[in-house]
Amino acid sequence: MKIMVVGGGGREHAIIRKLKENPEVTEIFALPGNGGIAADAECVNIGAKDIAGIVRFACEKKIDYAVVAPDDPLALGCVDELETAGIPCFGPRKNAAEIESSKVFAKNLMKKYGIPTADYQVFENAEAALDYLKTAPIPIVVKADGLALGKGVVVAMTREEAETAVREAMEDRKFGDSGSRIVIEEYLEGPEVSVLSFTDGTTLVPMVSSMDHKRAGDGDTGLNTGGMGTVAPNPYYTEEIAGQCMETIFLPTIRAMKAEGREFRGCLYFGLMLTKNGPKVIEYNCRFGDPETQVVLPLLETDLLTVMRAVTDGTLADCPVRFRKAHACCLVLASAGYPAHYEKGYEIRMPAETLKHVYVAGAALKDGRLITGGGRVLGVTAVADSLENAIAEAYALGDTVTFDNKYFRHDIGQRALQALRRP
Repeated sequence: MKIMVVGGGGREHAIIRKLKENPEVTEIFALPGNGGIAADAECVNIGAKDIAGIVRFACEKKIDYAVVAPDDPLALGCVDELETAGIPCFGPRKNAAEIESSKVFAKNLMKKYGIPTADYQVFENAEAALDYLKTAPIPIVVKADGLALGKGVVVAMTREEAETAVREAMEDRKFGDSGSRIVIEEYLEGPEVSVLSFTDGTTLVPMVSSMDHKRAGDGDTGLNTGGMGTVAPNPYYTEEIAGQCMETIFLPTIRAMKAEGREFRGCLYFGLMLTKNGPKVIEYNCRFGDPETQVVLPLLETDLLTVMRAVTDGTLADCPVRFRKAHACCLVLASAGYPAHYEKGYEIRMPAETLKHVYVAGAALKDGRLITGGGRVLGVTAVADSLENAIAEAYALGDTVTFDNKYFRHDIGQRALQALRRP
């Protein structure tokens, strides 16, 4: 089988590595891929948002199956166009991807169908939003409506921070058109949990839960990033909570989408807050998370391509999906200064043994050498029988990777360990 994976980050590298395990797969093309992915797939210089180019390539190469991984091409209707061209796909159509591409749509959907989430208000001009903030309870959360590379959410601890967030989004157009509308919502407290799920629009199968670390600095300080590391499973996500989420959030969401004529097929990501009043949705993503994928897929025992095709065919109910009873930790190695200003172009060195555990996010090939090419450079993932061992191994492997300007958090997984140790 010829497989095409759209995207070029650590998430796509993890997906490609897992797809390669299927003996039916003869070729994998990554569009555009990156310097590290080139070791596992043929990289093609077609951008993830070049929908016409992607479809043309798929038809020319007679691709048997496509995986559209990032949010942008999903929101632009890449799956719709590929399906029209006769290419079977993993990923939601454009009208279903709106569950991520518009926070206003997602919040209104939850309100309409009684899915637990934070109280909120929607604003289309800055003046009205700033007026609302004069008396709104603080802390408060300000979200750009559209896609903003995971950086369109501000948890404002003061009124001044909230006002700045509104002005940056709506007046300074920091996120372009994505900030033309904003959601201001209630601040929730409690442990956060990420749950990826396979769904064919009717059946939903949750994957192993995970815990992301969004802030750039140790102790959850500094700017929000795309994610500095993850662990799985998340110790706060008990069997009891999982059952509650299935009944009050997961199944109601896919039923709501179907009722709206937006059947969701693909990977639906639930960002949850476990509040004192029960689990609530912080956000939906219409695709695999990054770097959550880098700890979830290594624990998947069932063949990934088989599961994906069952999602596409609407036969997920007949496809058993199994995960290893183990723990995983992904440590992100970044360029110092990320997510603000950072320098790139430095050579990356590591032993061949380490490479097996690495998912490359931002790197390029230059004269046969792998060089840094992004803020998040790579993720090092370790799987072990305990969370403590997985964390220790991930850090040990991370120490064997060298490049100038290397930066990482030193406390990935520590909150999870504390949760496991609590009486």
